[in-house]
Amino acid sequence: MTLISIDSRSLMMPTENDSTYLSFSREEWASLHPSSPLHLSQSEIKKMQGVIGNLTNEEICQIYLPLVKYLSVNIEAAQHSHELKSHFLKEDRKTPPFIIGVAGSVAVGKSTTSRILQSLLLDLPGQPKVDLITTDGFLFPNDVLKEKGLADRKGFPESYDLKSLIEFLTEVKSGNRCARAPIYSHLHYDIIPNQYHEVCQPDIVIIEGINVLQTPKQVGDSIPSRFVSDFFDISIYVDAEEEHIFQWYLERFKVLKKTAFTNPESYFKRYADLSESETERTATDIWTRINKVNLEKNILPTKFRADLIIEKSFNHEVENIRVRKN
Repeated sequence: MTLISIDSRSLMMPTENDSTYLSFSREEWASLHPSSPLHLSQSEIKKMQGVIGNLTNEEICQIYLPLVKYLSVNIEAAQHSHELKSHFLKEDRKTPPFIIGVAGSVAVGKSTTSRILQSLLLDLPGQPKVDLITTDGFLFPNDVLKEKGLADRKGFPESYDLKSLIEFLTEVKSGNRCARAPIYSHLHYDIIPNQYHEVCQPDIVIIEGINVLQTPKQVGDSIPSRFVSDFFDISIYVDAEEEHIFQWYLERFKVLKKTAFTNPESYFKRYADLSESETERTATDIWTRINKVNLEKNILPTKFRADLIIEKSFNHEVENIRVRKN
């Protein structure tokens, strides 16, 4: 089954799920929380945007400022709930960090969304401490993937060290002084040995990755007692038509070929000298064999587990927001 057309895509989106969400057009969403125009510099926008896209001050004002306001409402509610429970239990416990999960396909713009949210959340009253962690750091190292026969399935559920990711999230949510997340290098396409991102009692944590809403499959008679999404206070799925995501992936691959891939240390330096036609064939092959399969089989089916769905149009702009009713 493919997702190239709107009709085929709808086959994977049961209509009963529509009734569990409130749907807002771009204009309706922006009207929920009118805000003063932002005037971020091009360099500030570029830091958030990443390799491709057309992020603008208008997009941030119309989509992301209302989203941060909605998140702040949920953060306040979670804090109030914690205070009430602590009072009932007669315990004086520090409020646990509010954890936001951000999911979606490769090349759909998860990282951009996460960086924008982190930047705007840092400016909330009280200037909370906000950490951003990607689940790339919890991929098995390349040598382990090769041993397991998973070298061509990086990003699939079985390529992640789920046990370590769950342990990390447990430490963070439990309020431990510091938790360490491994660091992944996109340049070397591998985990960097003995290097970690330390998360030390943050107020808010954003966990971004293609796998964050997935429920692990049963392995023999053993079922994991906790899933990654169990730790989330709210979850977001960044969505777009598959044909658009593929075009963005192709565009990004072409940009990286002329930039990052030219670095002698790049894992993908072998692609730097490809002709234009070879570049397109190579990127299309990688998408078809790996990313398309992973999207249709493992990522898209988690869409309706999200509390909030951001739907993007062909030009990267957000055109619709869905919010779960309960």
